[in-house]
Amino acid sequence: MSSIESIVDSLEGKINKILNRVEVLQKENVQLQADMKSVQQKVMQKDAIISSWEEKYESLKFANSILGSDESKREAKLKINTLIREIDHCISQLSE
Repeated sequence: MSSIESIVDSLEGKINKILNRVEVLQKENVQLQADMKSVQQKVMQKDAIISSWEEKYESLKFANSILGSDESKREAKLKINTLIREIDHCISQLSE
């Protein structure tokens, strides 16, 4: 009988260790998920900032091309023509 009792005690000890380990891992998982959400939110904020700066850069580049050299003026004219075509396309879609 003592042999069976020692086996049962050993199994109980191992099960308790496993349950404790599962609990620790679950807590760690919850913490890691919270950290991941925080990092994802920061990444989204950084992406928004990058997009904003890219728009500002393009606007500045466009403004400089209007004021700049002949090559820049050509680039500005092409950009204006592209914008006009886009506006014309939008107007034609609205009139349909």
